[in-house]
Amino acid sequence: MLGAFVRAFRTPDLRNKLLFTLFILTIFRLGSVIPAPGIDSAAIRDQMEAITAADESGVYALVNLFSGGALLQLAVFALGVMPYITASIIINLLTVVIPRLEALKKEGQSGQTKITQYTRYLTLMLAVLQSTSIVAMARTGALFQGSIPVSTYLPNQDILTLVTIVVVMTGGTAIIMWFGELITERGVGNGMSLLIFTTVISSFPAMIMGLYQERSIWVFTIICIAALVLVTAVVFMEQAQRRIPVQYAKRMVGRRMYGGSSTYIPLKVNQAGIIPVIFASSLLYLPQLVVGLIGQESTNPVVTFIQTYFSTGTGIHPVYMVTFFAMIVGFAFFYVSITFNPDEVSDNMKKYGGFIPGIRPGRPTAEYLNYVLKRLTTPGSIYLGVIALLPMVALGASGAGGAGMGIAMQGTSLLIMVGVGLDTVKQIESHLQQRNYEGFLR
Repeated sequence: MLGAFVRAFRTPDLRNKLLFTLFILTIFRLGSVIPAPGIDSAAIRDQMEAITAADESGVYALVNLFSGGALLQLAVFALGVMPYITASIIINLLTVVIPRLEALKKEGQSGQTKITQYTRYLTLMLAVLQSTSIVAMARTGALFQGSIPVSTYLPNQDILTLVTIVVVMTGGTAIIMWFGELITERGVGNGMSLLIFTTVISSFPAMIMGLYQERSIWVFTIICIAALVLVTAVVFMEQAQRRIPVQYAKRMVGRRMYGGSSTYIPLKVNQAGIIPVIFASSLLYLPQLVVGLIGQESTNPVVTFIQTYFSTGTGIHPVYMVTFFAMIVGFAFFYVSITFNPDEVSDNMKKYGGFIPGIRPGRPTAEYLNYVLKRLTTPGSIYLGVIALLPMVALGASGAGGAGMGIAMQGTSLLIMVGVGLDTVKQIESHLQQRNYEGFLR
């Protein structure tokens, strides 16, 4: 991998793409620490311990993860990429339900352009809603759970200042979308994925330093070795795939003969990616959000039940873990079923004269693909659940407790880092092969 990066910087065109990508990522990280107008960031930085304690409640832990810590600093890019992720998921789900969106998806590049435009509009609407809720919670002191007086970080609370903060945060989300598209068009890799990757790894140095200071050298060494083993296992599973062979029959079109080639359909073991974990995490944070709105001191039996079984502040209950695991498995099957349509794949193969050896074209092919997909999704969903729960179990057993300290170590972060890293390296290697093909033997 390091050799690929060295060769990439020796190629002028690819070097320019890499430098442009690094430049955009640097600006993105700068925007994550610049406070919004009317926010006293010095008061927040002076009480970082109180902010960390508030973050352990888990109410906005997922959003804070995808903003690289910018949320709890009320920065310009406080919302991060979360509105875009949510909008993309909603549009993907609606594509299956709304015939108009399904028709646009089948139109090719022009239809995909319209779907992308709809995703942008929905992202801005979600950004307005999320920024308004964040500003409202900051104004009432609920964002930091009362750890910091509101007057210290928000001295001016008039309506013009609050509206300005909402507009700036929404504009920050629009700029983030633009950055992602710039990287995709003029840089290397998928723009939004690299922005997510950058926000996730930004919290790792502080987390590693905290573990080094709080734990003995032997415990720290064991944790590092276990992390390397876990990363290796994730790389192995992310690369694993089932290749279904496809043979295309020869056919005459005019005076030319087409077809006769062999290829395969690559079905990954983890076909759903990180989406099921995000779904499950988002839904499990909703009960904690309800507790934050009602009040933790309330005697309501619903609040008591949520604090007992679904709280991540001081410890993670086994009921929470089992529910989290079951939701990940369920969402994995659901997401794969709406993103991979065996009937559509079978029809396309039949249209171009393709068939799976030993399987008749048409409905038998669709049933075979569906059968293989279910057998692949089962271990893939279990793998996602284990990776997401393993850091929680390890931190709970070591006495760390809570999602606040271990949010950077959660399986969500690990899956994002490994997945985006592998995809980016593959794209760099493909660019190198196009410009400097060395053949089968070097």
